[in-house]
Amino acid sequence: MKKSFLLLVLLFSTVLTAQDITGAWHGLLTFPGGKLRIDINITKPATGYAATMDSPDQSAKDIPVTTIDFMSNTLTFAIPAGNIDYKGELLNGEFVGTFTQNNYPMALTLGRKEVKVAALVRPQEPVKPYPYYEEAVTFKNEKAGITFAGTLTLPKKEGANYPAVILITGSGPQNRDEELLGHKPFLVLSDYLTRNGIAVLRYDDRGTAASGGEFEGATAADFATDAEAAFNYLLTRKEINKKKIGLAGHSEGGVIAPIVAGNNPNVAFVVLIAGTGIPGDELMVLQNFLINKAGGMQEEELNKMSVILKNAYSVIKTEKDQAAMKVKVTAVFNEQLRPLFISKGIPAAQVNELITAQVDDLTSPWFTYFLRYNPAPAIEKLKCPILAINGENDLQVPYKANLDAIKRAADKGGNKKVTIKSFPGLNHLFQTSATGLPSDYGDIEETFAPAALAEISGWILKQVK
Repeated sequence: MKKSFLLLVLLFSTVLTAQDITGAWHGLLTFPGGKLRIDINITKPATGYAATMDSPDQSAKDIPVTTIDFMSNTLTFAIPAGNIDYKGELLNGEFVGTFTQNNYPMALTLGRKEVKVAALVRPQEPVKPYPYYEEAVTFKNEKAGITFAGTLTLPKKEGANYPAVILITGSGPQNRDEELLGHKPFLVLSDYLTRNGIAVLRYDDRGTAASGGEFEGATAADFATDAEAAFNYLLTRKEINKKKIGLAGHSEGGVIAPIVAGNNPNVAFVVLIAGTGIPGDELMVLQNFLINKAGGMQEEELNKMSVILKNAYSVIKTEKDQAAMKVKVTAVFNEQLRPLFISKGIPAAQVNELITAQVDDLTSPWFTYFLRYNPAPAIEKLKCPILAINGENDLQVPYKANLDAIKRAADKGGNKKVTIKSFPGLNHLFQTSATGLPSDYGDIEETFAPAALAEISGWILKQVK
């Protein structure tokens, strides 16, 4: 599953100091798999300081921050809601420091010179005006009390009786386009489907972009109620054929879709786009092994890492008390992972940070739920047609183990309306990729392989004839 690093836009105040730090500050955040520009614009109201932080590459602006301090030439700020903090020292006209999110530290220097990056080439991204109708919509998850914002596309504004599909994003806070590293997979997919006569509803995750609620602390079970609310909304639209509404989930969305469809016999079909079929803990061990192997890690170390993760995951699956869980997982990592890191020459202080980050991440509500969850029983319950597709170079949701497991679960449930297909040379995002490594996602110009788009569209049209 992908865990992308999405930046919130910040608004914060600071204590007054003699140093003038007002104006614009610019930096480039670099992390595994990509880079993001940030711009901090500091002003000075009657007391203290105020500022906003923008992420131009994510079209994000003016989202609040909680605390900031500037003292002794050191700038610090924190946003607990996003688990974000920054500390930088003013040296030669620049703040040189560390930006941390989810306890993952990343170097970040903020200077006065605007950061220029080469324009991303995304040839598949559609350009307006579109040859179909597009409408900004809202709907409410009554159970959670959350209002969602999304986009509904229809082949024609005045049309009727359209089949429809709801797109469900992968892990992490995602907007309606499932935007990642300059790619907008759900925009490309919805454009393709709508041009082929299928209505599409895509929406911002809870607590993300224009949707309300809080993302932090939510699990796949919560996200399933959001997708159910999207389904109920489409039932109110006169343009939609109420008997031909399906779900299409990518990555974690492929976990969520069967949960919804298994409890709602009115779901007409399910499309699993790199969806999982094996338990979460098994998936994460396999994912870690394959990504590190592709990155050059030796077999002996790969096997050691797999054992360490299995031991940590075993604690998470069995220990119900979170405080005790964190203590036990920390002990596993200190005893088994620390020596491996130290042997690589990683400084002890950095090892401490890495272990703390891993423990906090793995024991979070989302990760705990995911590691404990087995998608097979939900797939067994499905009676509607299923399309399950994967890229054969997918290192995050390896195709063979997961497609085989999906097929076994469907067979066990007696569902004969199942299509399984893998695509040679495609990665987790369904881009053509030689390595499949997540670090390549942003460098690849292709957003969604045409063959995969055609398979999804053609299959849906067959189901709704």
